[in-house]
Amino acid sequence: MTKINDFVVRFANVNGTGSASANYLFAKAIFRMGIFVSPKNIFPSNIQGLPTWYEVRVSEKGWLGRRDGIDLMVCVNPQSMQNDVAAVMPGGYFLYDSTKKLPEAYIREDINYIGIPLMAMCIREFTEPRQRQLFKNIIYVGALSALLDIEFNVLEDLLAEQFAGKEKLIAPNIKALKLGVDYVRENFSYPLDIRLERRDLVGDSILIDGNSACGLGAIYAGATVAAWYPITPSTSVVEAFAEYAAKYRVDKLTGKNNFAIVQAEDELAALGMVIGANWNGARSFTATSGPGLSLMNEFIGLAYFAEIPAVLIDVQRTGPSTGMPTRTQQSDVLLAAYASHGDTKHVLLFPSTPKECFELTADAFDLAEGLHTIVIMLTDLDLGMNDHMSEPFEWDEARSLKRGKVYDAKQLDNIENFGRYLDVDNDGITYRTYPGTHKSKGSFFTRGTSRDEYATYSEDSASYVRNMKRLLKKWNTAKKMVPAPQLDRKSVV
Repeated sequence: MTKINDFVVRFANVNGTGSASANYLFAKAIFRMGIFVSPKNIFPSNIQGLPTWYEVRVSEKGWLGRRDGIDLMVCVNPQSMQNDVAAVMPGGYFLYDSTKKLPEAYIREDINYIGIPLMAMCIREFTEPRQRQLFKNIIYVGALSALLDIEFNVLEDLLAEQFAGKEKLIAPNIKALKLGVDYVRENFSYPLDIRLERRDLVGDSILIDGNSACGLGAIYAGATVAAWYPITPSTSVVEAFAEYAAKYRVDKLTGKNNFAIVQAEDELAALGMVIGANWNGARSFTATSGPGLSLMNEFIGLAYFAEIPAVLIDVQRTGPSTGMPTRTQQSDVLLAAYASHGDTKHVLLFPSTPKECFELTADAFDLAEGLHTIVIMLTDLDLGMNDHMSEPFEWDEARSLKRGKVYDAKQLDNIENFGRYLDVDNDGITYRTYPGTHKSKGSFFTRGTSRDEYATYSEDSASYVRNMKRLLKKWNTAKKMVPAPQLDRKSVV
């Protein structure tokens, strides 16, 4: 029975061998053929050496979640081969490097084997050790293009895009692809009974990961400062921001950067830097995951109680403790909601698509400054680090930054006694100033201690109660400002 545009391919590789770009090339080629595709990267938490998998579900009907059973396994990792053979569905296919003979223990009578001497071909065709390692991956992509009917010109176009400005790399990659194609044509019947046919299903969709979308959203939101301590799976949020900032935040006349990115000594220090930058008037953010959120609790409380804007992007992973750093889980929700000791309640945003990652990151900065508080956006490893089909991002060019209630020097001149925590508008949100706005008036320090409406230290119970009631009033105001929840009833069973 022939399956058209309805199958799962899993790649079993060794972490750190350059397989990621080859596997992504495969997934993106299917997407470019107008077919729904959902790639998932399943990788270990070490840098190099352990097994890693990349699973691609192809579905003409648009089913993008993972399912049991593998139709085609591409296995180039002896460490995981026994389990990889077992994962193939009866009647499915097992493509492997036949440079060495496949052990008898891995032979099943109910699946089909496709042996291609990948390493032997690389040794024969390429002289540089690194090329021999990398092009083994490209050769199997070429083989798959013949076996599954991937349009070869699509692969050529993608390589041309990938290596724009590095054109000398295109020819050897094309050569490796053709080695795989030619080997299949000379040794196997093709295409297989699982195959692709061009469709026009994806429209103007884009293929992007949530972390990149967050980084771009921060750029559009006007962020200029990022401080973070690297932690999987959130690191690529700041990496994406750095990449976009290098393109869009550099003065064209002087060549100077109009942004600052600081790798702190730990997560607590990172959030401290973010709070300081926001207090000084910059739009600043950090990104972290479970253990980092735990460490940040003290400064989360400071931002909440001192009422300083801050944005925290939490890309959740499996806990508790170190847990499984490279597996997804929504394990930080309760911790984020009430982070820090005392009576704290935090504004949380929950994107479900890359487009929402982009939009809600931008909204988070407006909300943080509008409410004078920390806003935490929670994604997870699956959304953050895997590529997803998404509606194209949109931005209203007429949109301006919402900086919230901030007094300027002229307004301060008209105020006899500035009260940093005085509820002028009866909505729980007070007015703040940027340091240096006025020579004698304004807020030049911020308190995380109890205080009265004028930021004067106080242990008076009445002052404390008034302040906490005002914060509760601000919480109720926030309910009117955050995006409303969305329920997709079509997905509810």
